[in-house]
Amino acid sequence: MDVSSSVFDTLIDRSNMSSDKWSKYPESVIPMWVADMDFDSPGCIKSALNQRVDDGVYGYTHTPKALIEAIRAHLIKCYGWTVSAADLVHLPGLVCALHLSVRVFSKEGEGIVVPGPVYYHLTKAPLVSGRELIGVDMVIQDGRWLPDMAQFEAACAQSNSKMMLLCNPHNPGGTVYTKAELLRFHALAKQYDLIVVSDEIHCDLILDDLPHVPFASLNQDAADRTITLMAPSKTFNIAGLGYAFAVIENTALRQTFKQEKAGLIPSPNMLGLAAATAAYEDGQTWHRALLVYLKGNRDLIVDRIAKTPLKMANLEATYLAWIDVSALEIEDPFQFFLDAGVGVSNGKDFGNPNYVRLNFGCPQSILDQALTRIEEALIKHHLM
Repeated sequence: MDVSSSVFDTLIDRSNMSSDKWSKYPESVIPMWVADMDFDSPGCIKSALNQRVDDGVYGYTHTPKALIEAIRAHLIKCYGWTVSAADLVHLPGLVCALHLSVRVFSKEGEGIVVPGPVYYHLTKAPLVSGRELIGVDMVIQDGRWLPDMAQFEAACAQSNSKMMLLCNPHNPGGTVYTKAELLRFHALAKQYDLIVVSDEIHCDLILDDLPHVPFASLNQDAADRTITLMAPSKTFNIAGLGYAFAVIENTALRQTFKQEKAGLIPSPNMLGLAAATAAYEDGQTWHRALLVYLKGNRDLIVDRIAKTPLKMANLEATYLAWIDVSALEIEDPFQFFLDAGVGVSNGKDFGNPNYVRLNFGCPQSILDQALTRIEEALIKHHLM
């Protein structure tokens, strides 16, 4: 069954849903911050949830075999990556697994190498656990955000470096790393014997005709040193249902991870399990239509921004625009957008205050309204 774009054009009132996104700002502000889309869920997910609720018994629940097989089939079909059921560790979320990985596989004072600006939990995880955050600047090369490789090697070569944290596709830069680029990263990890934690939660949100290459799929050595974190939550907009998974092919790493996880991180929510199963089994048609719609939104932003002093590098993936506001030469870009009636994410939270992150996972009419507000504010303040 085809999915019409009207599904994504539909305006849904989330004001009475206890939505983090829609309760943060006054009603006069369009919220475009947290990575949470404003689209109706796929019918297959709603049906699966309704069925599970109708079952009427909500006791302790383990991961169903159907979900395990659906994940394995998805990884093979989309990435040519074969993993066993034993390689999967089922989780209530990705962020807790990221923090746990840092604490389990490094010691206080050891170095965690993180290219950025990047999603703030990749920098927060080392800092709150007493590790040394070894930052690597990302720079724009041929229109794409990439790590400065000289800095990257110097960081990995530090005597206390223990771990590399990657975000692929990159949030907020939108880069989909090529196999060749990932192999360069892997060469550093292998040379300096670093464990790699790869946040790949946006891997199914690639807007251009580009393949996602899981870091662990590069070769056997990469598989042996990598903890891959994935989830259907961003792709199918089910973050509130609490399901993610790790792929840990190294038996020793996986056993240690699971041992340290026990008693601290709970099992996934039963409704999250039901939703994830439906998403991976039957959500492909909706997913394809979503990507077409998001690409249209991305292209609209590119077109409108080109007529302003704002800039944006090539955004190959995600529904999160990383916008350079440095040409405006204003003291507080986040507040400027907020005063214009658009609630973006503050770039300083990701590592660069001269940027803002704008979530365009919304009906195009809402996006158009937000872009118009931004343009009007620029004109009002004589900035264009």
